[in-house]
Amino acid sequence: MSANEDQEMELEALRSIYEGDESFRELSPVSFQYRIGENGDPKAFLIEISWTETYPQTPPIISMNAFFNNTISSAVKQSILAKLQEAVEVNLGTAMTYTLFEYAKDNKEQFMENHQPVNSTIPISSIISVETPNTAPSSKKKEKKEHLSKAQKRKLADKTDHKGELPRGWNWVDVVKVFEQNWL
Repeated sequence: MSANEDQEMELEALRSIYEGDESFRELSPVSFQYRIGENGDPKAFLIEISWTETYPQTPPIISMNAFFNNTISSAVKQSILAKLQEAVEVNLGTAMTYTLFEYAKDNKEQFMENHQPVNSTIPISSIISVETPNTAPSSKKKEKKEHLSKAQKRKLADKTDHKGELPRGWNWVDVVKVFEQNWL
């Protein structure tokens, strides 16, 4: 079988296996993502597998560069990728995307045993102290209200009812006029 036929068969199998699975996402017919772990789990991570033109005879491209993985240290990411590459070498020449996803699911705890969440965000208190200038509160400018002319106020009052709300259907399009313009 050619590489394209193998890829088509594997694609069909992946679609049927992961149908309805919220963790699986097909980015393109040759690129897939799978979330290992539940939403909100600090040890959850996302694996992206992309097939090359000659896959499965050549290894797929495995990536963990998704934004979802920002809290995982690069050392842990490299460790997971190294273990997945070992699995790739064992399965080279066969359809392996499902195998790799399942291998990652089965070994999630082992992969993440050295995981210490990386806090890539800046604490809010430091943002506030950095961005807030030391100025006296009396120097604040008052916001100006929008001033309307008598004619603008009258026009606005004519459009609204006594509660200040626009009447039902004020922005409806006259269906008859639209049909006359389009069909005649």
